[in-house]
Amino acid sequence: MLLFYIRHGDPVYNPDSLTPQGELQAQALAKRLALYGLDEIYTSPSTRAMKTAEPTARLLGLTPTVLDFCNEAHPWKNLTVTTEEGITTWIFHDPRMRAILNSPEGIALGERWYDHPVFAGERRFGDYINQSSRETDEFIAYLGYVHNRKTHAYRAERPNEKRIALFAHQGFGMVFLSSLLDIPYSQFCFRFNFGHSSMTVIRFDGEGDSVVPCVLQLSNDSHLYREGLPTKYINSIYF
Repeated sequence: MLLFYIRHGDPVYNPDSLTPQGELQAQALAKRLALYGLDEIYTSPSTRAMKTAEPTARLLGLTPTVLDFCNEAHPWKNLTVTTEEGITTWIFHDPRMRAILNSPEGIALGERWYDHPVFAGERRFGDYINQSSRETDEFIAYLGYVHNRKTHAYRAERPNEKRIALFAHQGFGMVFLSSLLDIPYSQFCFRFNFGHSSMTVIRFDGEGDSVVPCVLQLSNDSHLYREGLPTKYINSIYF
């Protein structure tokens, strides 16, 4: 199985939508995905994610399935902090949190990073991470692969060659992919990111109880180059 994790195109957050550039990105992405096709499309209920999926679904004649657990509102409610300047932001954007979670003590806690003494009395971090992990496992099991968190591998209950696309978000993607790949969120969220309309490809290959998903590409935006669209990463830097 190939799983395509796709971040929405260049967004308008209020009201929730895409910019004209985001719409062009979605159209370019559809051409890329149509080259080899998809079997199923899933999307967050957010308008910006659904509008990113629309051109692909239309081109391939597929009807997207909406998954509420992919809604960016869930991690935003549970994985944000207030900075010293009084601004609410993602935990991975706050330098104080980065220093805590990358300290020897924070790294040693691994997937239970939320048990760090600095978070004493703050249950929402751990509660949400555990809830999201259960929901992620349920989704991947539905697709045919059952997660064994003790062995950090999957059982191929229904091994398949399907091509599955999930259109969602940056913040949710940090939680989803760290869980799927058995990488502690506290380390994943500071070290990886996804550009607008970018495609991350993960392969589930093999049979039996030892299937380990492999990232083939991370945040690929070759469709933008192909269509001559701006390639400024998250509207901030060219490379």
